[in-house]
Amino acid sequence: MSRLASRGQLRASFIRWALLCIPAVVLLGLLSGAASGNGDGNPWFASLDKPALYPPPILFPIAWTVLYVLMGLALALVCNAWGARGRTAAIFAFVVQFALNLAWSPLFFAAHQITAALILIVAMGIAIVATMVLFWRVRRAAAVLLVPYLAWVCFASVLNYQILALNPQADGASSSGAAQRIAI
Repeated sequence: MSRLASRGQLRASFIRWALLCIPAVVLLGLLSGAASGNGDGNPWFASLDKPALYPPPILFPIAWTVLYVLMGLALALVCNAWGARGRTAAIFAFVVQFALNLAWSPLFFAAHQITAALILIVAMGIAIVATMVLFWRVRRAAAVLLVPYLAWVCFASVLNYQILALNPQADGASSSGAAQRIAI
C-alpha cells in the first residue's frame, strides 16, 4: 500500500474542514458587522454623503456572505493540506487578514474613524495578497478563491477613501443619537 489515505478519506477530511471553516468565517464576519451597526440602518452612516459609485445597500450583505463562504472554503482547502509545506504560515496569514477584516466594521461604523478605517483596509488588502501568495504555495485553488475578496476589498477601499473625501467633518465624529437643538 503506497497511500496513507484513500480518496474517500481525503474527501471526508475536506468536508469536515469545510463544515467547520465556512460557518465559522461566515458567522464571525456577520457578527462583526451586526455588532458594529453597519450599513444604512446606522444613523451616522446614513447621514454621510455617498460617492456616485456607491452600490445599492442590499448588495453589501449578499456580497459579504458570498465572500465569507469563499474565504471559509479557501481556508478549508489549506487546513486539509496535511503535511503541505507552508501550511501553518498560510493559516496564520489568513487569521491575521481575517482579524483585520473583523476590525474594520467596528472601526468605521461604530467608532466613526474613517481615516483609521482607510489605513486598516489598505493593510487588509496587503494582508490578503500575502495570504494569497502563501495559499498559492499550499493549494492554488485556495488562492484563486480569494480573488473576488481582494477585488471587493479594493473596491471598498475606494469607497472608504471617497466617503472620507466627501465627509471630512464626519471623521471621528461622535454620534450620541440625541436630537440636535436649533435656536431660532
